[in-house]
Amino acid sequence: MIGITDVFDLALQNGVSFKHLNHALRPNARKRSSQRMNKEVLMINATATAALQMPSAKRPFFKNILVATDFSPASEQAVEYAASFARRYGSAIYLTHVVTLDGYPLISPEYAAMSLEKKHAEVQTHFGQILKSGELTGIRFKTVAKEGNLWPTIEESIKTFDIDLVVVGTHGAGTVEKMLIGSGAEEIFRKAKVPVLTIGPITPKEPWQKMEFKNILFATDFGKSAESEAEYAFSLAQEHRSRLTFLHVFPNPDAYGKEALIEMEHNFYAQLRELVPVATEMHCKVEVRVVFGEPTKQILRTAKETNAELIVMGAKARKSLAGNVPHTKAYRVVCEAHCPVLTIRS
Repeated sequence: MIGITDVFDLALQNGVSFKHLNHALRPNARKRSSQRMNKEVLMINATATAALQMPSAKRPFFKNILVATDFSPASEQAVEYAASFARRYGSAIYLTHVVTLDGYPLISPEYAAMSLEKKHAEVQTHFGQILKSGELTGIRFKTVAKEGNLWPTIEESIKTFDIDLVVVGTHGAGTVEKMLIGSGAEEIFRKAKVPVLTIGPITPKEPWQKMEFKNILFATDFGKSAESEAEYAFSLAQEHRSRLTFLHVFPNPDAYGKEALIEMEHNFYAQLRELVPVATEMHCKVEVRVVFGEPTKQILRTAKETNAELIVMGAKARKSLAGNVPHTKAYRVVCEAHCPVLTIRS
């Protein structure tokens, strides 16, 4: 007897899109239990297209990586993970520190100049300690120290050095600290036009010499940038030959009746499958899941269940108070995840 997974495999081999297949199977699909659908695994194996094909070793996926550091323990972890990425993709690293005097708004010009000179000297000392650690051995790198406010300075560096990926660490600011001072990491990943890899406070300290992501979780709310986010998740899964889990979390299920939930669940599964690039050669296993509940808790629970070593998700853009709004979903995931989180601004 041919199962539903076999049907999808045969369809892919013959160039049938998920969208058309979902319509064809809709009456039968509704009859399948949620439990069986949650375990449904799709094996993707079709001819690659140039548009979505993973770049070769001569053309790194992440050519230039900016590491935003304040020399804290969280930033030290960010350097470690950035170095692992750089070795994997042959990237160059731009180790960047922003020198500010935000804490001294009434300082005299003469004392400000002395203070800046002292700060620059301290920055060079910290850079020297990183280089002596050997973390960047064998990697092309440049140290950058600039004066200014955090985000405008980081944004300028992203443009100047043609950055493809930003890596930043966070210690996980509490609610009051976040409202009063803000989270620099969140300000960056909500404003940057390039992907941002954030290393949270409980992420393992020792990444592999060349990082391997054998299990990747992609969480989506089907926002405007869902296709772009999915492409990053698939490209990374292809490069690492990963098991890739597509997840959608639907909140507040108690507000709907049983029949409505079944219909919505079916539609969510169809939307997840439409994000799978059919005409791409994938060396990865893909699983789709739909769960109900509070999004942050369900994302973290699924990450634990799937042993995720990387979470990929969207982050809504914010022009104001980008790092000061408490209890945001993306920031909570970053702070509570046991693995790095790659965010793509939506």
